[in-house]
Order: sequence, then structure tokens, then C-alpha cells
Amino acid sequence: MPVVSNTSPLLNLAIIGQLSLLRRQFGQILIPIAVLEELRVEEALPGSAQLRDAIADGWLQVQDVENEALVQLLQRDLDRGEAEAITLALQLQADWTLLDEREGRKIAKRLGLRVTGILGILLRAEQVNDLSSLPEVINQLREQAGFRIAPALLSEIFQENDL
Repeated sequence: MPVVSNTSPLLNLAIIGQLSLLRRQFGQILIPIAVLEELRVEEALPGSAQLRDAIADGWLQVQDVENEALVQLLQRDLDRGEAEAITLALQLQADWTLLDEREGRKIAKRLGLRVTGILGILLRAEQVNDLSSLPEVINQLREQAGFRIAPALLSEIFQENDL
């Protein structure tokens, strides 16, 4: 059951101290080299220590992308990390592709990939009582990680989950 992630879900969850949600939900996460480079795990940045630990523990692993032509094609509309993540997900026939950026999600879905992002991960954690407070965690994402959520989407999430 391969799961491939782009930078945003990993980095944002690491910044707010919730990276372990990914391990509990998916087990192992695979990332391409471009995502590893974007994460900048060797620098003293928020979330870096958690990401280094995940790599050292072996549940966050780097995998080579084989189809460079597809990566280059996707880079017409996406950044390198997103292009490599989508290409790796196709290469591995991933069960899930973790992406937050709208254009990347749209392209991944068009290519037949099953996509979720940080909000889907948080909602799933809320459903299985793996979060103390969804509104609190979303607020941390916005304040600490600078994660942007459209007010209408936020309102919809809270209404649908009776929060």
C-alpha cells in the first residue's frame, strides 16, 4: 500500500507537531528526491527535527523517480516537488497521493490518482479520535505554519463535523 507525499502535508504537520498522524494513518510514506530537497531537513527550521527523526526511523523514505520525461512535462504547470511526487505515485501505483496545492491535486486526479491533503488527514484523525481538537489543530496550522484555508471551506468543514 504505497503512499507518496508532496512537501506541504509533511512540512505543515511537522511544524505543528502532528507528523505522527501520517505514520498512524498510512504506515510508511515515500517521497521523491525533490521533496526531500524542499523539506530542507538539514537546516534548523521549524519541523526539521521531526522530519529527520521520521527519516531515521525509516517510515519516511526517499525513492527515485524513473520517468524524468513525465516530470519535465508536469513541470509546465507544477513545481518540481509536485511533479516528482505525482510521477512517483504513478510509478508505484500508490494507494494515496498526499497533495495540498489545488493545481497539483487537479492534475493528479486527472491522471487517476487517489488524492488527499492535510485537511483530509486531519478529518480522518478526528473521526477516529486521534486529535484532541480539530479546530485547535487547524488554528495551529494557520498561525504557526501559515497554512491558508478559504473561509468558506473552513466553515463547511466545521458545519459538516458539528464543530
